[in-house]
Amino acid sequence: MKVVQVNKPDESAPAATSDAPGESGAAAAEEKPLSCRALVLTGFGGYDKVRLQVKTLERPRLKAGEVLVRVKACGLNFAELLGRQGLYELLPAPPVTMGMEGSGVVEAVGEGVKDRKVGDRVIAMSRSGMWQELVIVPANYTFPMPEQMSFEEGAAIPVNYITAYMMLFEMANVRPSKSVLVHMAAGGVGIAVTQLCQTVPDVTVFGTASASKHETIAQGGVTHPIDYRTKDYVEEIRKISPKGVDIVLDPLGGSDTQKGFNLLKPLGTLIVFGVANCMTGQKKNLLAMAKTWYNQLSLNMLKLMQANKAVCGFHLGYITDEQLISRAMVTLLELYRQGKIKPRIDSCYHFEEVTDAMKRMHERQNIGKVILLPEPKKEEDKPDAEPGEIVEKTEAAVSEKKEEAKEEVKAEKD
Repeated sequence: MKVVQVNKPDESAPAATSDAPGESGAAAAEEKPLSCRALVLTGFGGYDKVRLQVKTLERPRLKAGEVLVRVKACGLNFAELLGRQGLYELLPAPPVTMGMEGSGVVEAVGEGVKDRKVGDRVIAMSRSGMWQELVIVPANYTFPMPEQMSFEEGAAIPVNYITAYMMLFEMANVRPSKSVLVHMAAGGVGIAVTQLCQTVPDVTVFGTASASKHETIAQGGVTHPIDYRTKDYVEEIRKISPKGVDIVLDPLGGSDTQKGFNLLKPLGTLIVFGVANCMTGQKKNLLAMAKTWYNQLSLNMLKLMQANKAVCGFHLGYITDEQLISRAMVTLLELYRQGKIKPRIDSCYHFEEVTDAMKRMHERQNIGKVILLPEPKKEEDKPDAEPGEIVEKTEAAVSEKKEEAKEEVKAEKD
């Protein structure tokens, strides 16, 4: 699942082919340079470490089996928030373009590519590098988009829905009349899990989310929404289902993994697929990491055998089998065509607004997928501030800084 960043074209690679047969590499080289907007992680830390860069590039040369895609929409995932803090081991060292999924239009195809052509609308995947206007990816990691699918929906499908599909059907083997607990039920994976559970008869879904999101996730198929901020979700589940649940999908880690294991019915399955409890602020929090690690579930094989339960781990980034990915995507796109799944787009942000996008996800404000748009934000979309407003905002900012300084001094004294 390797993406080639087009800001470093391989000069020795075969020339890209286009819809004009017989076009030579020399002719391609004579074309005008390309402009490419990209979101680059410049170092580990806060939101300011992800910066928009605009580069002028020579037209990239494609190797055999590759395609050049002009990206129209990208997905934002929790992995990118971890990556910004230096907590995602698969992300190359900065400076690096992040992003694992996107959708767009094929602009050129390399030698040997038979099932993609210029102009095709495709979904594309990679471990990193998708947050830019132009990407080179292996053709077998692109998937034709259904005609009725928008670019935003296309960018919302791969990571969240493949994760949900593989956990439910490949690992947990969800069947009719089973029960599933999914945390962060209003997030991209949570909504994907809920929709996929509805493709199986009589599956009960318990979903944790803040109270303001309950109406939306209930309409989406969550049988029992639970406010994790004000209630003990273990107690709430036990009230409804004293024996517990059949499947627990845990993106939190730490003490929640232990709670999930204890909630399982005999022959139940716990799948851990994240460590969101490590994320407590903009920057890496060593105390939160230590606490999560200390409270992590610890089992020996004898105890596991006696419990009659299964514990699994899932990490999409470490699945290198192309057939597994392709098979899941083909199934998901068919479910989309049938109207059985449909990504919920929470919000769309232009590359210039990436800080707002990351902040929205980090603060758990989103219901569904947060999308990034490479296209520049149009001037008419930008709110015009009156001179008086600018003065007011400046004064407010200064006042806010003063208050923060006072609080810091007070905290130091305390």
